[in-house]
Amino acid sequence: MTIVQPMTTARTGTAEPGYMTGFGNQFETEALPAALPVGRNSPQRCAYGLYAEQLSGSPFAAPRASNERSWLYRIRPTVAHWGAFRKIDAKLWRTAPCAEVEMPIQPLRWNPIPLPAEDVSFLQGIRTITTAGDAATQSGMATHVYLATRSMVDEVFYNADAEMLFVPQHGALRLATEFGCIDIVPGEIAVIPRGVKFRAELPAGPARGYLCENYGGAFTLPERGPIGANCLANPRDFLTPVASYEDRDAPTRMVVKWGGNLWATELAASPLDVVAWHGNYAPYKYDLRRFSPVGPLLFDHADPSIFTVLTSPSETPGTANIDFVIFPDRWMVAENTFRPPWYHMNVMSEFMGLIYGQYDAKPQGFVPGGFSLHNCMLPHGPDTDAFEGASNAALKPHKLEGTMAFMFETRFPQRVTRYAAELPERQAEYGAYGAKLQKHFNPGKRDP
Repeated sequence: MTIVQPMTTARTGTAEPGYMTGFGNQFETEALPAALPVGRNSPQRCAYGLYAEQLSGSPFAAPRASNERSWLYRIRPTVAHWGAFRKIDAKLWRTAPCAEVEMPIQPLRWNPIPLPAEDVSFLQGIRTITTAGDAATQSGMATHVYLATRSMVDEVFYNADAEMLFVPQHGALRLATEFGCIDIVPGEIAVIPRGVKFRAELPAGPARGYLCENYGGAFTLPERGPIGANCLANPRDFLTPVASYEDRDAPTRMVVKWGGNLWATELAASPLDVVAWHGNYAPYKYDLRRFSPVGPLLFDHADPSIFTVLTSPSETPGTANIDFVIFPDRWMVAENTFRPPWYHMNVMSEFMGLIYGQYDAKPQGFVPGGFSLHNCMLPHGPDTDAFEGASNAALKPHKLEGTMAFMFETRFPQRVTRYAAELPERQAEYGAYGAKLQKHFNPGKRDP
């Protein structure tokens, strides 16, 4: 296990959190010397007067390969960070099942949602776009856009319903968690496991991004199959924060998402008070630009599954609760091949976003910060410009550069929220983009 020491970078101008490398490792880290007990998890008395608390992300008897838990050594246990909870307004945050509106069965696409002019924290700025499955049965997902113009102050949050995958598109986020601090910028992602407390701060001004709530099994790395032991997302490139803690007795609001609702209570101290921890259930980050893509080297277009970064498996082998897929910089070299994604209908439902650059299948209209939805068994594919351009291009080796699109793909149909359906940013004409494709059929001309 490698520890990356804190450093100062030009990116933020501040001291960066320290990180440990590896995916799913059994980590151990302490912010004070000898805060971690040796040879046991729950000694009669913990060092420094700390409390031992276990956080379990899987059932106790789960197989070793899928068993997730961490031991936290904290100033006060979570049960002491508790109070009389009251239900609060979830605003535009929705949880599956959520059938607010019936949308026409067609492709859907939206322009970016503008950042608000008023002060809005991360929690206040979550806008649900789609929901799928059922959070109560721990299956399915929800997609959101977050819009934030101020940091959360004297406030922490944890999600009891879902794991959270953050995909920044504009501006930086600092996630101050129980386990340590994570900094992410566009091109990076972070995952906060179910039940982990955090505060979202804005170190460099307003921020916008995409957020996936995973109600199902925790994200893990996909099997590589015939690809072998290397490429795609390599475990060594995932970073988990080293321990840091807040010993701060000050009024703090704690908000918990449980059962699809938001609940709030007032605390007398910060609950981000973990001095040391060990285990494999912890938040992490990953730089998408370290993804090593593979692809067709001679002809034809491979399935997008070769670009899977993380997957939330279901009980059906090969069928994901969620796949997180990216489309990064890569070389296009296939001969006598239509290189953009082909026209298709899919049993999976695809929510797509664009972090930066241009997406090759939609060169116009799909812009950074925008998003689209192509639901289960509904047709989609390149628009007219992409088709005509790719059909007539000289097929020389070509590198797609400066681009990063992604997809949240799930086995469940995704239901659009009323908020998303009524957004002025929804491109009303997008559903008919396929009608613009021209007829090229000529029975008297066999050769292209």
